[in-house]
Amino acid sequence: MANKNQTNVPDPELSQSKIVRLPYFDYLLAALKEGNDTVELSFGRHVHWGYWENPKQAVLTTEAFAQASEDLSREVCLAGHIQNNLSVLDVGCGFGGTIAHINENYQGMRLVGVNIDDRQLARAREIVKPTANNTIEFKQGNACALPLPDGAFDVVLAVECIFHFPDREQFFKEACRVLKPGGYLALSDFVPKPVLLPFTKIKLPQKLSDGFYGKCNILCGVEDYRNLAVKTGFTIETERDITVNTLPTYSYLRRLSLKFPVNNIFALIETVTAEGLSKLRLLMYYIYGFQKSL
Repeated sequence: MANKNQTNVPDPELSQSKIVRLPYFDYLLAALKEGNDTVELSFGRHVHWGYWENPKQAVLTTEAFAQASEDLSREVCLAGHIQNNLSVLDVGCGFGGTIAHINENYQGMRLVGVNIDDRQLARAREIVKPTANNTIEFKQGNACALPLPDGAFDVVLAVECIFHFPDREQFFKEACRVLKPGGYLALSDFVPKPVLLPFTKIKLPQKLSDGFYGKCNILCGVEDYRNLAVKTGFTIETERDITVNTLPTYSYLRRLSLKFPVNNIFALIETVTAEGLSKLRLLMYYIYGFQKSL
C-alpha cells in the first residue's frame, strides 16, 4: 500500500487518453457550443441513461428525461450511502452532473470530480459552483491511477463510465486505496448475461471497436463483479437490476434524433443493439454498492 500522502503517476499502459475515444462527447460538445437548447437540457448536466420509477408511465419530454437522468444519479448516490459532511470522489465525472446533484442536496461536503478529458472538466468547472458549505474540485486524471492520496474519501462513485476504464480490477484497487476503512464504492454499469459474454470478447477492427460510444468493455457479468469485490477488499451491499427502469431512455433517444440528427451510423447501430439486448434481458443495467473492509 502506498504512503498516505502519495499520489499515483498514471501507468502509460493504462492511460485512458491513449485508449478511450468518445465520439459522442465530440457531438455533444459541438452542439452545446452551438447553443442547442434540447441537447443542453438533455445532456448538458448528466451524460447517462435515465431512471424511471414507473417506466410504463414514462413521459418522453426533454424535461422528463433530464429529471430521469437526475434520478439515476440519485439512485447511485443512495447505493453509496451519501449523507451530509462526507468526502466524495466522482470518477468519470463528465460535466459534473452527479457532483452538482450532491452539491444541491447535501451540505458540508468535500466533492472531487476526476475525468480524463479536460474539455469535460472545463464545462464542469463553469457550470457547477459550491453551495451550502460544500467545496468542489475537478481534477484531470486516470481512473486506474488516481492522482489522490490514500484514505481520503468516504465514498467513491462511478456513474455509467466504468466500461470505459482500461481495467476494472485496477480501478477497484484504486477506489479501495483512496477510500477510508468502511467507505463505499457505488457505480452503475451495463452487465451482460453469461450467454452474451463470449460475443463481447470478439475482437473487432479499431474503427468498429471505437464506434460512437467509444471502446466499451462489457465483459463483467454478475459473478465477475462478485469475484472482483472479494479480490479487491470489498463486500457487496447493493446489487440492483434496474434494466426495466432505464428502457425509456431508448425511446427518448429516438425522439431526440429527429431534432438533433447524428451523422454517425454507429450511433444508430450501437443504440439499437443495446436496446434489443436489454429488452431480451441479455444486457442488464445494474447499480452496485460495495463497502471497503474495516
